[in-house]
Amino acid sequence: MDEQTPISLANDAVRISDGAGVADARYLVPALMRGLQALQALSVDRRRLTLSEIADAVGVNRSSAYRLVYTLDHMGFLKLDPLTKTYALGPQALRIGYAYLSSRDLVAVAAPYLESLRDATGWSAHLGELQGRDVVYLARMATRRSVASNIQVGTRLPAHATAMGRVLLSALPESELRALYRNEILQPHSSQTPSTIEGLLAQLKVDRANGFVLQEAGFDPGVSSVAAPVRDVAGQIVAAINVTAVTILTREGELHGSLKSEVLKAAEALSRELGADRSLASETLV
Repeated sequence: MDEQTPISLANDAVRISDGAGVADARYLVPALMRGLQALQALSVDRRRLTLSEIADAVGVNRSSAYRLVYTLDHMGFLKLDPLTKTYALGPQALRIGYAYLSSRDLVAVAAPYLESLRDATGWSAHLGELQGRDVVYLARMATRRSVASNIQVGTRLPAHATAMGRVLLSALPESELRALYRNEILQPHSSQTPSTIEGLLAQLKVDRANGFVLQEAGFDPGVSSVAAPVRDVAGQIVAAINVTAVTILTREGELHGSLKSEVLKAAEALSRELGADRSLASETLV
């Protein structure tokens, strides 16, 4: 809602154009809404804006925009760079954002997405994080089928040999990977598992470019898996989700088709829930 947007007050309600839904106009504070829109205009792709750019984004003139940004700057929500005459998010905005994110338990936030993924695919869905050289399973939504993999919450598996582990390792810089696997003999759990650090680095480079990992009868010979990254507000990979399917019960092309598609969609949706920018979350849809 802005000065150029016609507002219908029928039944004391106004529809917010940004998808917020229908709100009762009697309780809306237009000035506050415009101030928040000014903050929303700053994103990963547009980290600094001039006064004119903020005025255009909010839909007000420069005079009105100046009062908004002056107030936000005074309160610490925006910060003016006097050299470039541009505004960026200030410490107060970041403090509120991180306080919100830190108050949310990752497993609890991920649960409905894992459940939807399980229901959409018919197979077990999992959430995992990297701990050292292992991927640790934090959550599981078990398939309702009578035949399934036996992975349980708390299970630790070698990251280099698993789909979720490879997703998580692909986020690390080469120097960190070399330090992590220094003097480590990689166990070749299958033909898909690298046995040297150079082989692992080459594989992770491909995984990073793909934005997902697909294993057909990988770590467990009878189980296939598709995994994708989960990103936080900074765009960093903080976890991974996957679906595991019994290979002999999976139709030809299903793993590369509907299962992969559903995992990528769930990873993007969960990333957005954690505050990731839509464009960053969409990097999983390569």
